[in-house]
Amino acid sequence: MCIVWDNDIPHRAPPFRREHPTKEPAIAIGLEAGRPPAPPLSFVDLGGDADRPVSLVGIGPSASFGRADVPLVELFTAEEQRERTSQAYFRSAVGARLRYTGHQVSGGPEGDRVTVAQRDDRTGLAVRTTLTRPHGTRAVRLQSEIENTGSSPVLLTAVSTATFGFGRSEADLDGFTLAYARSEWLAENRWRTEPVRDLLPGVDLAFHGQDGRGHFGFGSHGAWSTGEHLAAGVLADAATGEALAWQLETGTAWHCDLAQAGSGGIVSLLGPADLEHHFAHELEPGGRFTTVPAAIAVADGGPDAAIAELTRYRRRSRPVREADEALPIVYNDFMNTLMGQPSTEALKPLVDAAAEAGAECFCIDAGWFADPAIGDWWATVGEWREAPGRFSGGLKAIVDHIHARGMRSGLWLEPEVVGARSPMAEALPEEAFFHRFGRRVQEHERYHLDFRHPAARAHLDAAVDCLVADYGIGYLKLDYNINPGPGTEWRAAAAGDGLLAHARAFRDWLVEVQGRHPQLLVENCASGAMRADHSLVAVTHLQSTSDQQDFRRYPPVAAAAPATIPPERCGNWAYPHADMTDEESAFTLATGLSGRLYLSGFLHELRPGQTALVHEAVEVHKGLRERLPRAVPFWPLGLPEWDAPVVCLGLDTGDGRALLVVWDRASEPSHIAVPGLHGTAAQVFPKRLEPWAVEAGAGGLELRTVAGHSARVFEVVIG
Repeated sequence: MCIVWDNDIPHRAPPFRREHPTKEPAIAIGLEAGRPPAPPLSFVDLGGDADRPVSLVGIGPSASFGRADVPLVELFTAEEQRERTSQAYFRSAVGARLRYTGHQVSGGPEGDRVTVAQRDDRTGLAVRTTLTRPHGTRAVRLQSEIENTGSSPVLLTAVSTATFGFGRSEADLDGFTLAYARSEWLAENRWRTEPVRDLLPGVDLAFHGQDGRGHFGFGSHGAWSTGEHLAAGVLADAATGEALAWQLETGTAWHCDLAQAGSGGIVSLLGPADLEHHFAHELEPGGRFTTVPAAIAVADGGPDAAIAELTRYRRRSRPVREADEALPIVYNDFMNTLMGQPSTEALKPLVDAAAEAGAECFCIDAGWFADPAIGDWWATVGEWREAPGRFSGGLKAIVDHIHARGMRSGLWLEPEVVGARSPMAEALPEEAFFHRFGRRVQEHERYHLDFRHPAARAHLDAAVDCLVADYGIGYLKLDYNINPGPGTEWRAAAAGDGLLAHARAFRDWLVEVQGRHPQLLVENCASGAMRADHSLVAVTHLQSTSDQQDFRRYPPVAAAAPATIPPERCGNWAYPHADMTDEESAFTLATGLSGRLYLSGFLHELRPGQTALVHEAVEVHKGLRERLPRAVPFWPLGLPEWDAPVVCLGLDTGDGRALLVVWDRASEPSHIAVPGLHGTAAQVFPKRLEPWAVEAGAGGLELRTVAGHSARVFEVVIG
């Protein structure tokens, strides 16, 4: 028995897609015979009865995603792994025995929620899975709490946050593609789309009478959650035009797993696991463990439409804070400029030039704490006190100069590390640092703090409170430049368990700091974007998208960043230099304009024409930034290849207009066709250089560029 409730949700396809109005799908919770009917929750269909676990029967408007034979939660323990052997995170023995025991439904101003309870009688493990759909979205967030209601300890080795099927038969998989992204330092967001059949070969499972044993997996290891792959992916079905996008919301290790059974494909989304991440969590009787959250969204307009739905979800799932509305233009002295060696003499001309350009925040990057006599300060970080002798008149004098020029002041911190030669390496308790095999973990002459330890948090609380109260700092760039390996074994069953607990404690600390200092703006950085997951983006104001110093290589990074980060959080560096041509200067400034304009460079050394371009870019950004918090991305030429000569990003601002940023990396003038985008296009940046020719063709916009590296920003009124 089930009850169905329909709910209409506004749906806007990308501007170059034909709109197919669809009624918001319903949820139905299948019930064991004799139980009262279940109230519904829109967007997903859940099934479950006395003979099988709860499953995602259907997701969104889709006939492509969700199947009754795939349990929603797969649960692995040290005693029991799979009920049928394979290499995939599917067919777990405990997961197969879970049975529905009840549910709760609630709603409020933020969204609708249902919590479904299951239990395995043999182990006593009870699972409560909460599905939340924020209002105004076609996405749902999933997270489970596992409780040991039995009388014996149980050692968890992996738990899926969400497992679901796609396709209805092995033959259906021929029409599916998977988009996922490799990512690393200086080369973030490298998306690729592959046929599922290239990953899961057809082997005629029905003929063999068994499920597949192979799988395709990708994920991260250690503490850089996006240092190998982005914590996201998109499945698309060519037969129906439907696409499902997902993300995992964790600042640490995760895994995505694809497998196949006789009835189609299976996706499992997991946090850390034993095999990949040295993870195990012991549940004593009465103990509880919470899985890493995940979110999924389905749309019938292809991958761009599904990503647009996740973009709306990301905004709805973000805690509201007073400082969020600021969206200031930040100048930072690091990139291609001081590179971690600030001084009063070096900073003053940069402060003045940034203020004259219209910057609203000036951030002093790394090195402000380092004694100039030391040289390389890498192994001395961690005390977070200004270095004597580095600044004439002290750090306060240069900060006051920033304030006098009408800008907010900022400083760089790397809160989770202590250098091996820092006084704090001996001052803090031994238990405040990561340990493995009974020894303190060292990576690249640095120790890693464990934010579960009160001494570690108290040290950073005191440092931040001092910087805010005594110096008037209003912006913190929080960096993270080492990966300490699997984690720490202190108060953990395994190192991966300790790392997950630390990551959650660090996120809590971020929220608490901003609770004490509600006007403080916080940037999330990790060697650029090595930890650019939604769990941290959601509690910070700006996300550094890269450390890439070559302006010619930055466009594919910046253009793809909105696939996982809301455009208004994408801090894209723009660093004009006196050696650049005017076109090259406009090129790097256009990169900044594709998200949040993040300035650097020796602005006071620029030629007058370059200075005028910087001032123009700042004014353009100020005119556009109020529209960024409602913009959703689209890619008329597809998510960019790393070496693509032409890179293109669209931002649909929801008012019948779209911003279009196009980079041409060819040496000769190019003819660029932008398919499916119809309307009137006006070049909004740069206006002082030779314009590109723009025509409205039958298939979309036609652009003709100029010689050399060049870029343009257009506003398109959708026709």
